[in-house]
Amino acid sequence: MTERQKDRPWLMRTYAGHSTAEASNELYRRNLAKGQTGLSVAFDLPTQTGYDSDHILARGEVGRVGVPVAHVGDMRRLFQDIPLDQMNTSMTINATAMWLLALYQVVAEEQGVDITQLQGTTQNDIVKEYLSRGTHVFPPVPSLRLTTDMICYTVNHIPKWNPINICSYHLQEAGATPVQEIAYAMSTAIAVLDAVFASGQIPEDRRGDVVARISFFVNAGVRFIEEMCKMRAFGRIWDEITRERYGIEDPKQRRFRYGVQVNSLGLTEAQPENNVQRIVLEMLAVTLSKDARARAVQLPAWNEALGLPRPWDQQWSLRIQQVLAHESDLLEYADIFDGSHVIEAKVASLVEESLAEIDRIEEMGGAMAAVESGYLKSQLVSSHAERRGRIESGQEKIVGVNIFNTTEPNPLTADLDTAIQTVDPAVEARVVASLQRWRDTRYQPPFNHPRPCKALERLKEAAKGTDNLMEATLECARAGVTTGEWAGALREVFGEFRAPTGVSSAPVAVPAEEGSAMAGVRRKVDVTAREMGVGKLRFLVGKPGLDGHSNGAEQIAVRARDAGFEVVYQGIRLTPEQIVDAALAEDVHAVGLSILSGSHAQLVPDVLERLRVAGATDIPVIAGGIIPNGDAEQLRAAGVAAVFTPKDFDITGIIGRIVDEIRKANKLDPLEVPA
Repeated sequence: MTERQKDRPWLMRTYAGHSTAEASNELYRRNLAKGQTGLSVAFDLPTQTGYDSDHILARGEVGRVGVPVAHVGDMRRLFQDIPLDQMNTSMTINATAMWLLALYQVVAEEQGVDITQLQGTTQNDIVKEYLSRGTHVFPPVPSLRLTTDMICYTVNHIPKWNPINICSYHLQEAGATPVQEIAYAMSTAIAVLDAVFASGQIPEDRRGDVVARISFFVNAGVRFIEEMCKMRAFGRIWDEITRERYGIEDPKQRRFRYGVQVNSLGLTEAQPENNVQRIVLEMLAVTLSKDARARAVQLPAWNEALGLPRPWDQQWSLRIQQVLAHESDLLEYADIFDGSHVIEAKVASLVEESLAEIDRIEEMGGAMAAVESGYLKSQLVSSHAERRGRIESGQEKIVGVNIFNTTEPNPLTADLDTAIQTVDPAVEARVVASLQRWRDTRYQPPFNHPRPCKALERLKEAAKGTDNLMEATLECARAGVTTGEWAGALREVFGEFRAPTGVSSAPVAVPAEEGSAMAGVRRKVDVTAREMGVGKLRFLVGKPGLDGHSNGAEQIAVRARDAGFEVVYQGIRLTPEQIVDAALAEDVHAVGLSILSGSHAQLVPDVLERLRVAGATDIPVIAGGIIPNGDAEQLRAAGVAAVFTPKDFDITGIIGRIVDEIRKANKLDPLEVPA
């Protein structure tokens, strides 16, 4: 077969962005020069949750997990010297997706681009935010309206844009089984399409144009065969739903179009070099099968469980894709799994089970009702708890973690401080100062933006009525409005939403059978409570800042509950002040803080200081998350009783350690309870 007849490779992206718009722009241009064929923009948590960089909740989060974009000036700098008419840009943004797309469109117009030629994707799947990532802002109904309005606008004005990426990726990260991943993603797609067609903004004969622009963003785990079959099942179910439910006749419009980031949940801090072969296996699951091949692939880096990857680590992940696409013969053949009895049987089983779960969700009133009732969240928390239980018992084996964990010294991590990229703490102050300058000068030359008050008032009026919100949002973008101002105006009209945590309804995952580690910890909890003269030990699990990845916190909360603690867990997005107020009001015996975004260096000491001022120094504070060694030492020096990171996979053991710290803080003798 000649080179000309080979299939075209998928789009190759690297999920990137940090510190500032200028630093991220430089990174994008370097990556494109290395052969990357699309951009995937990571936004920081304040941008994702609709806050400006100087908001109290943004403290410690600015520029950490992505780039801060507060206004059209930032978006200009982010894409400076990158021609947007030649670019395919993916933006991982959900609650504020409409706002970021408006900024992108305005910058494209300033470049002289015909917006009908813009190509790319906005994630814009709010349902999974309530379930796993936690960057939701508004309640489900107005959130679905923002999604609906944006889909209708892009189909009519930016026809090559994918206005939503139904995102099952984070469902798997939150513990979803393949059946749950398929069923919950498809139920979300049904909810979105039903809302779009019910809005009256799309004529009957253009329904196929809408369906053709719906894309998906999925996860591929290390169970290679199962994951590849999952992709084939996804395609089959989507074809059936779009044909039978929506009457789409054109098979091209019914095609299941998806991008993928392979699994980060399975990346290990212990022996992180093993992550390279995990990443390769996971990539093969979504590329080997031609009929279920991803349209775009982005790979994590080997060191993501340690912290922020460096440009070199991202380059390594890009080269993994390029070797497969350009050196192997993969793209020269038809689907190599056609006719396999094993594959066909597995696909058929996944299709049958997924359709049954989709029907169950439909009977509840659809995906939005299943979010509001807490059903979907409790199912995921339960699945994740079962998975953790299998790992701890050794039933599910992870090389380098619970099996084959002896190791030679690792040259890749010999100096951990240089094995990851760190964000300069001074960046936040610079970004905040730049934002203040923008607010002070946006009406003056060279910007000459109109005063934003009128645009924000128009936005609020549109939100109170039924107009499509995109036009008012574009007016805000052109007026120099900031991210916090845009989201703040909509918060006034729509209100905010605190999603169900799923902790109280999760079943017991690790039973306290006689002689088990769990039984030993339960006895420690009971004995300590008796010695302290309290009915139950009380443990507050807190998520300070904007990090919404609550999976770890939920698993700790569920296991502490099962060990006999009374657990106080109020969900995500709390200030240190709120956490300390709750700890004092509930008279807790320990506080656990979970942070994966890197803001631990600022937020954990703040909690410690507030407890000290309140005279509550006998409450031990435990920290958990992606915390580099050097930072862990600093936290312990500041008074943190214990620090746990992803390598500490034994959750029952962690709960036992928390009891030990409570005893130490209350001057009780160490307690040895035989397991």
